[in-house]
Amino acid sequence: MSNSYFLQNKPFVVPTTDGKLIEEHIGREVNNESEHSIAHMVAPPGWSEPFQNPEFDEYTLVIRGRKKIEIDDEKIILKVGQSLLIRKGSRVRYSNPFEEEVEYWSICVPAFSLDLVHRE
Repeated sequence: MSNSYFLQNKPFVVPTTDGKLIEEHIGREVNNESEHSIAHMVAPPGWSEPFQNPEFDEYTLVIRGRKKIEIDDEKIILKVGQSLLIRKGSRVRYSNPFEEEVEYWSICVPAFSLDLVHRE
């Protein structure tokens, strides 16, 4: 491995129990990267997470379907081609209450960690 670059050949598939596919391409599990993480996700219809109050900024870009995001007291439906930045310290919940899968990319700064997400 070079100090100048990191070529990722196989993402880390995060074990889940809710039917959601999470493939970390860059991050703590793949290459011990703590500054940022990049993950590809596919969430099934009816999927949701509990509210959280993360210690990282999270960028989301939807490439298929729709994703519902509750931030503090607002509700946003993120659609194909739209992206959203949620600043650390926000109370947020992600879900897919729709009949189709949602596929998206997520970038977290600093990198995602269960210790930093603070799920309720």
